[in-house]
Amino acid sequence: MDFVAQIENQASLMRSAAVKAGPSAAVPSCPEWTVLDLVRHQAEVHTWAAQAVVTAPEEGRPKWPKSPEGFDETLSWWEAGLSTLLDRLREVPADRAAWTFHGPQLAGFWARRQAHETSIHRLDAELATGHELPALVFDPEFAADGVDEYLTVLVARRIELGYPVTATGRLLVHAADAGRTWEVRLTEGEPLVVTAPQDSAFDEDATLAGTADAIYRAVYARPGHAIVTGDESLLAALPRP
Repeated sequence: MDFVAQIENQASLMRSAAVKAGPSAAVPSCPEWTVLDLVRHQAEVHTWAAQAVVTAPEEGRPKWPKSPEGFDETLSWWEAGLSTLLDRLREVPADRAAWTFHGPQLAGFWARRQAHETSIHRLDAELATGHELPALVFDPEFAADGVDEYLTVLVARRIELGYPVTATGRLLVHAADAGRTWEVRLTEGEPLVVTAPQDSAFDEDATLAGTADAIYRAVYARPGHAIVTGDESLLAALPRP
């Protein structure tokens, strides 16, 4: 999967939507943000991740950058940071040691992480234009990978930061068009346990089902068409990124 191409494409789509919506437009999926806030955030994330790609693990977390205040200035600053990120992800071997916030300390971590970061915020920018999104936005394979990264990387990171699982139960997540299923076991106050289905005896308390695109949006609490049956509180209990 070409994550770097995804970053480039999704960032371009996000920028177009942000310009169309305008800097003062509200972002419905991020209620406290305007489009300017959203763009400044994404610009800072890309600039910071570009530094992380070339930061050795022992050097620790790179310093967080600060974007300009104005919209046009931020767009230009973002373009520079994004260009640096894309260049470094293409030039630095994926298996080179680099600082990351979770899992193997390898530069390749950042291609996947930023592909999904950018894609979700592209959705936010599209929603800020006031137009309803089509039922399918993302390729099933890519969307399913985003679900997997959310469940196995981001939730674990949120727990590490002090945002615990707040319910106990079993959630079955099924992305039909991608042929992917996850068994998610939640225990209040404990790490999440995510596995592939072992057999048909998994006795779920809730099911989250739909296209991979719909599941991808649902785990990130974005509008979509996923179907939740059973105990809906289990999905709400997952720590949000």
